[in-house]
Amino acid sequence: MMDQPSAIELIMAVREFIEKHAIPQLQGHTAFHARVAANALAIVERELDQGAQANADEHARLTHLLGQAGTLAELNKELCRRIRSNAISWDDPTLVRHLRQATLAKVAIDQPKYSGLLNSTHTG
Repeated sequence: MMDQPSAIELIMAVREFIEKHAIPQLQGHTAFHARVAANALAIVERELDQGAQANADEHARLTHLLGQAGTLAELNKELCRRIRSNAISWDDPTLVRHLRQATLAKVAIDQPKYSGLLNSTHTG
């Protein structure tokens, strides 16, 4: 059996090549675009690594908060409906905790060096 590199391993290899070998030899606008590309690949890496668990955690919290089943998209739509109709108060502690945890999970994928994230407890 031939083992193949995973998607994360392939993305990491390309990102590391860009960061370690290409960017140091580039200048100006081209170097900037290479840094943007490396950053985009790093986000995809983290999404592949953390995204499924973050979504599962969010789904579990929403199922508990709303007391109903559904897809993540359906539950988020229902949460928005209930907030708009005041069926759930914006200052409900369970809602606040859910929104905080969902935001921290998204920031951990998109901007893991964000100072607000570094000073927060990130739990699902």
